[in-house]
Amino acid sequence: MTLLYKSSARSTTSMPVDATGFDFNLPAELEAAEPPEARGLARDEVRLMVSSHSADTVTHTTFREIGRFLHAGDVLVINTSGTLNAALNATRANTGTAAELHLSTQITGGYWTVELRQIQPDGTYPLHEDLTGEVCALPGGASATLHAPYPASAGSLSRLWLATLRTPVPLLEYLTQHGFPIRYRYVPEVWPNEYYQTVYANEPGSAEMPSAGRAFTHELMTRLLAQGVIFAPLVLHTGVASLESHEPPYAEYYHVSPQTARLVGAAREAGSRVIAIGTTAVRALESVTDARGSVHAGEGWTELVVTPERGLRMVDGLLTGLHEPRSSHLAMLEALAGRDHLRHTYAEALAHRYLWHEFGDLHLLLP
Repeated sequence: MTLLYKSSARSTTSMPVDATGFDFNLPAELEAAEPPEARGLARDEVRLMVSSHSADTVTHTTFREIGRFLHAGDVLVINTSGTLNAALNATRANTGTAAELHLSTQITGGYWTVELRQIQPDGTYPLHEDLTGEVCALPGGASATLHAPYPASAGSLSRLWLATLRTPVPLLEYLTQHGFPIRYRYVPEVWPNEYYQTVYANEPGSAEMPSAGRAFTHELMTRLLAQGVIFAPLVLHTGVASLESHEPPYAEYYHVSPQTARLVGAAREAGSRVIAIGTTAVRALESVTDARGSVHAGEGWTELVVTPERGLRMVDGLLTGLHEPRSSHLAMLEALAGRDHLRHTYAEALAHRYLWHEFGDLHLLLP
């Protein structure tokens, strides 16, 4: 995996709106602490909330029944990026203390953006301190050297740092041998990498799972194809999440093939719906859709953050998980469905005890 990115100043038009106006209390017991399989469920037995923002209606069902709400000709845009074992045990050379290193994105010149996290009894926390020049010993004789905060304007309190990695074998092989999936405090147990993959993942590169598509099974996808639903793949390699401070996403690599661009464009011309499977699919697809609503093949790095002011140019519907209060993802959902409908659906999710995060339940927003 070789990705090249040259940082650039962010346009003010890509910055998210203030999402603090849409706030709510998320009880800790609604944070999914384990995969549904550990709760005795198949992948496609998680709950599904289906909402129509034009009618302001909500239906509660299971993901296995998603075909009831899809039509022949609907195009489901899926992100086929696979999840890396992007977390590594580390020892800080200057203090000798244990830490956890999270790889985020590989960029130009052999650098990575990484996050070094301190280990506490209840999980890991960001290290907001000057780490310039710090060296961390990694398993198997590898090491990481932190050079500068990322982005450079962030100063010494940045969560992410530019780093170089030295590994005795190629990186993907090294991560398979020594890494483990990134997890946060609400998931107390380490789960194997297979629990962090969608069934259609085929290109390793994401620091964290593009989790909206996790509930699909091969059997369910076969049934949907027989129903006339079309799957259109693209790739967006996700970096680390921003759960603690809700800052906007950093630049991420994407690739949209000519075939997918044609499928999506043909659906729009035919009046069929384009439904993104996850916010990552939205980010990639909207990055290759121009202001006239025409979609093109493309690859590169996107810093796009979809806001109500910017709007959506191609996506009609979205399958997504449930997002934390004040998350920048809520601005994207508001752009699609409006704030009033979003408030309605999240009140329903809380009242019906839906589960949040990558191992939780799902929300299908339709026109």
